[in-house]
Amino acid sequence: QFTLLGDTRKGRRPSYGQAADPTEARPLFEDLARCVTATGVSLVTGRFGASMQVALVNDGPVTLLVDTRGAG
Repeated sequence: QFTLLGDTRKGRRPSYGQAADPTEARPLFEDLARCVTATGVSLVTGRFGASMQVALVNDGPVTLLVDTRGAG
């Protein structure tokens, strides 16, 4: 669930302790997917919360923003 929330302030591995419970997160994720597809962007999603094996070929730069200041 790192794409939804991953706290990287401590150590090298993200913590998901503040991530929303699946019953709250699933509708948020589905709303986001609807908003993205409404703009005409092609979007493919898997099953929410499922364990998935993903294969990909990176094509181009990737930028990850890691905010170490905290949420407040």
